[in-house]
Amino acid sequence: MNQSAPPLPSNRIHPVPLDKLAFVASETEEARAALRSLSHRYGNVPAEQADAIVALGGDGLMLQTLHAYMDSRKPIYGMNRGSVGFLMNEYREDDLKDRIAKADVTTIRPLEMTATGEKGETHKALAINEVSLLRQTSQAARLRISVDGRVRLEELVCDGCIVSTPAGSTAYNLSAHGPILPISAQLLALTPISAFRPRRWRGALLPNWARVDIEILDPQKRPVSASADHREFRRVTHVAIRESTDLEGLIMFDSDHGWDERILTEMFRY
Repeated sequence: MNQSAPPLPSNRIHPVPLDKLAFVASETEEARAALRSLSHRYGNVPAEQADAIVALGGDGLMLQTLHAYMDSRKPIYGMNRGSVGFLMNEYREDDLKDRIAKADVTTIRPLEMTATGEKGETHKALAINEVSLLRQTSQAARLRISVDGRVRLEELVCDGCIVSTPAGSTAYNLSAHGPILPISAQLLALTPISAFRPRRWRGALLPNWARVDIEILDPQKRPVSASADHREFRRVTHVAIRESTDLEGLIMFDSDHGWDERILTEMFRY
């Protein structure tokens, strides 16, 4: 069924007052020390009372925080206290409220994954970065891929495949040689992992309102797992993926080094 395109994600200056901040931190000592220092300096209210949430850690914590506060209308501003910080801003303690007030806000929509298990059970999960399917044994997976109800690839023999959002295009998708997508792109990246047949297939760019269905062929002999970000389901037989039309998260970046600039820098990295 054809659908009209959803509106573009928006980058804008956050308009609400920022008197109340809620801090969350990963379990590393560096992040916990930052939590103590910033809480003492700026206060730390419960998230439901906050004007913005500040996440202290790496990209993993940012994903957890986005999941936890999805559709709450709470903007999330990350500062890097972890090993990977593509989704995070530079850690600085001074003028934090002013930085947040001037930050660009990007709206992101998660993928909705519905996976069917070998006994017919249904699993649902959200993915901000990507939905990934991976072989569970030494034998390659055999997948049939349909887009909006039409079979586009009768059989993909591979280690797995990824359906990525623009937000996740620089993560697992990039490691699998998938394309980097600007955050405002109305696209999803469908990327194979170690494709054996067809050997030269490099994936596809799909409109972000498309539904992707992946059927696992020969699931008893060649079992496959499906993951939505960090939630994994084993021995699935069918996976349906589409971008949510109802849920959204808000992520904030310093205006002098926003997401578009990060994407361009990554595109020209060698």
